Amino acid sequence: MMNDFLGRNRMVDPHFALFRLRFRFRAEESIHFPEGKPGNIIRGAFGTILRRIACAPECPGAKSCPRRGQCPYARIFEPGSQDSGPSGLADWPRPFVFRAAHLNGQTVAPGRAFHFDVHLFDIHDPAIAYFVLTFAELARSGLGPRRGRAELLSVDQMDLQEGVLSRLFTGTSIEARAGAHPSRIPLSPSGTPVHRLRVDFITPTELKHEHALVGRPDFGVLFARVRDRIATLNRLYGAGILEIDFRSLGERAAAIRMTRCDLHRLDVERLSSRTGQRHPIGGFAGTAEYEGELSEFMPYLQAAVFAGIGRQTAFGNGEIRVAA
Repeated sequence: MMNDFLGRNRMVDPHFALFRLRFRFRAEESIHFPEGKPGNIIRGAFGTILRRIACAPECPGAKSCPRRGQCPYARIFEPGSQDSGPSGLADWPRPFVFRAAHLNGQTVAPGRAFHFDVHLFDIHDPAIAYFVLTFAELARSGLGPRRGRAELLSVDQMDLQEGVLSRLFTGTSIEARAGAHPSRIPLSPSGTPVHRLRVDFITPTELKHEHALVGRPDFGVLFARVRDRIATLNRLYGAGILEIDFRSLGERAAAIRMTRCDLHRLDVERLSSRTGQRHPIGGFAGTAEYEGELSEFMPYLQAAVFAGIGRQTAFGNGEIRVAA
């Protein structure tokens, strides 16, 4: 149930868990993914089709739906507490992100294969079958601004190193629970000293500090947003409440020194199909390097590689790579 997160157990073995799914398609018509917008295109069409599949026609909307606690669309695409809940959690982060940056600006010719990934963070009820059904219908309806049609060939559960763990959809049948077990990232330090770190910001990233957007990712700000996102996803969808000292971790993170900052601004807008309004989804991209006692922060950064950081992560924003 959506409202049981306050009662989740505290974690004895701190870790972050997710399902990493790869959706493989074959283009039947030319499909174009505009610069900076593959994740936005996928996310918008996904929400529209998921609602059509999962919701009753008379549904008044996810926020006022009396069945929102059981509705797959509400749980996946418009999650939130039915109660007043703790401050700041009326609207929950979505339990997924899309990974499609490799399709940026690409045109897929008819007959060519392509893929994108979905990372699911709800380890209790991931609703994998709804993702498969929705993307199969989306492929038939058409992708991209020209609505090029495709065929969903397969869905694989991937491990954290790009290996295939199991095939969940064969092109004709769904085996969404067969062999689907979440991958785990330990959040305790490995014991290997880390004194230098490089973070590549792959897709537009926006970070906030004290209610304002920041122009550069000083490590204290970067880690605070990483820590809060991983802790929130774990609390709402994962194994439970992280037993960590948020304040002392933040103080030590603030002592890490930035040694290089090579960033540029990416200005991207999305057009809301619901309101017709344009919304900015841009941010900075590039590279930052840090020095200091970094070992205890590495597990959280490695989890953020799969969870994303900052705003608009469900669009695919805030994708990072980390190298020590």
